[in-house]
Amino acid sequence: MKKYIGIIMMAGLISCKTLHNNSNMNTNQYSPEIVKVIENLQQIHVFDGKDALDISRKGYETMALQLGGKKEMIRMIEEYSILQNDHQIPVRIYRPNGIENEKSPAILYIHGGWFISGSFETHDALVRQLANATDAVIVFVDYRLAPEHPFPAGFDDVQSAGEWIIHHADALHLDKNKIGIIGDSAGAALAASVSTQLGHQLKFQVLIYPATTNTFNTQSWKDYENGPIINKEEGIRAWKWYLNSVSDQKNPLAIPLLIKDFKNTPSTFILSSEHDPLRDEGQQLAENMKASGVKVTVSVYKDMVHGFMHMGAIVKETKEAIEEISVFTKENLN
Repeated sequence: MKKYIGIIMMAGLISCKTLHNNSNMNTNQYSPEIVKVIENLQQIHVFDGKDALDISRKGYETMALQLGGKKEMIRMIEEYSILQNDHQIPVRIYRPNGIENEKSPAILYIHGGWFISGSFETHDALVRQLANATDAVIVFVDYRLAPEHPFPAGFDDVQSAGEWIIHHADALHLDKNKIGIIGDSAGAALAASVSTQLGHQLKFQVLIYPATTNTFNTQSWKDYENGPIINKEEGIRAWKWYLNSVSDQKNPLAIPLLIKDFKNTPSTFILSSEHDPLRDEGQQLAENMKASGVKVTVSVYKDMVHGFMHMGAIVKETKEAIEEISVFTKENLN
């Protein structure tokens, strides 16, 4: 099934219940812009939050809407449903301004949200910006979420979507020889694992502050276990929802830091933040990839926190990171 949707997407939530409570956090170490973000998040409410999961999902959408900045105009948005066994995988295709070629480069985008939240709306502003900046068609996958659908449901959906893009490239007016993958946070974990399966068919991957392990034993987790933005308690709960069995907890496709064989992994760009509990595990993943012979570039954004790609309304680093991703993708698509 396919349908076209309007160029401007709007979403709104009525505030009613407090989402964050970081009033005891020492903000002296953060820049004025990040302090402003933290203060804003302390004021975010969600409408009729039924439980921790519901609050997490609604809160994520509220944060993205308030902090993401203006949504750019793009040439076209299309929605498809990929039939896969007993369910359908929704995907949204963003075609950027200025693309008139019969076959365009494409990027498979995998959203974050601790494997339990995230949607078309949480990433709409960011994906629009990335499409226009990279001059590539972005295919955004609305994969199944835990705890309703634990591993490997999300992984299977992402891999199936990647295979669908490759197999239907001509019908989608895409160049099957110019396809890459981008994921942020939990989505970066999925991307890193999927790229080991599809890597020989991918030109590059970008991992934005990737979540790579459920151990929480790095120095950055010790430094930032209470946040800002994400915290250890939320992380432990999310990983437990995502991984239902002991075998899953040892599966490299679920936990990228356990991957030993990166032979199919394409050239990789890892983007991380200075004040992010996930910073060190992302660096460790980079080292593991390099040891396997993967060409890896790492960029750490000073003063930034987890999720800063959703904060373009306040921090200039969002735009800078998008430009850096654009340079990397274009270099690897040529």
